[in-house]
Amino acid sequence: MELRNLTFDDFDASVDLSQYAFQYSVTAEQREERRSRFKPEQVWGIFDHDKLEAQLTVIPLQLYIQGRVFEMGGIAGVSSWPEHRRRGNVALLIRHALLQMREKGRSISCLAPFSFGFYRKYGWETYTDYKKYTIETALFPQRVQVEGRVSLEDADIPLLSRLYEAYASRYNGTLQRSEQWWKDSVLSRKKGYTAVYYRADGEAAGYLLYEIGQRVLTIHEMVYENEQGRQALWTYLASHDSMVEKAVLNAPMDDALPFLLSNPRIGQEIVPYFMARIVDTATFVKQYAFGASGSDTTLTLQLKDQHAPWNEGLWSLSVSAEGSGTMELLSSDEGAAADLACDISTWSALMMGYRSPAELHRHGRLTGSQEAARQLEAIIQPRQTYLMDFF
Repeated sequence: MELRNLTFDDFDASVDLSQYAFQYSVTAEQREERRSRFKPEQVWGIFDHDKLEAQLTVIPLQLYIQGRVFEMGGIAGVSSWPEHRRRGNVALLIRHALLQMREKGRSISCLAPFSFGFYRKYGWETYTDYKKYTIETALFPQRVQVEGRVSLEDADIPLLSRLYEAYASRYNGTLQRSEQWWKDSVLSRKKGYTAVYYRADGEAAGYLLYEIGQRVLTIHEMVYENEQGRQALWTYLASHDSMVEKAVLNAPMDDALPFLLSNPRIGQEIVPYFMARIVDTATFVKQYAFGASGSDTTLTLQLKDQHAPWNEGLWSLSVSAEGSGTMELLSSDEGAAADLACDISTWSALMMGYRSPAELHRHGRLTGSQEAARQLEAIIQPRQTYLMDFF
């Protein structure tokens, strides 16, 4: 058995395995298009006599957390032939990927799970949900007169990117998008139309990516600067009432649309979405923006992480009055007494802002004194998690 990066010669074997594992097929033309974008240095495989048995991709991406940009490893394409499953191949690939991400300075990793329980075993935890709305045309927000205009136009990536980054940086867990990501992973997947809202002064302040089919308005992305932008975009969408019977869109969990509607009885579904995992807790904490509490805070944390042993042990978390933090390893002894204790998945959900220290303590996921949990909560700045992308 050999664990190595794929090469260009392994491309067809990789696509064949992906098609089988994820139950899709590509045409000859699509295969060649994928070949042109294939990055073998991002794909790790386990081989037996040159036959690919299992594979995993690590995509180098950037993630917003507390308004700062973190280097992130996006896990994708985890797959194995059925006759080679349950032999530990995927576990080996995951541990190797964690080590590689750490070496490259990627302190956080995210993935879209086929099974939440499966990836929890390896330290990932849910970090974001979204609300899926289904709104009948008659229940759309009322049209309002807003200064400015909404224009249907070709996608202008620099313009859309500027609006997106300002919006995305408000949340934890959104991607910082490169121009190539916009081309390959946003506009190529979210097909349809682009509409931009311009304020009265001519400045762009919001956009829509959407499509219309079978009398359904599917809103892929709705991004706006403020309430005026939100109203302008909804007024534009309401002008489609003769063409569609309903709209479907995803929104962050802090979205207030139902409250703002005259009739809030629309379809709402909460959808658990992506998972996150801290790869290197010392590096992550050093980059993290804690809240300025007015005084220094020091807590000890017993952290458990069997798949990334460099995270495991008794740590001292020190956060300055201004919000700068450090983690210092005090002992690798699992039984050492600490103010607080948890596993890496709980720590990841906590630091991403998905669940508060008080809530995790209440549910027994974060153990230790209630006072220590309160102190930790005092230095974690609340921020909603969200993700508009898929990989």
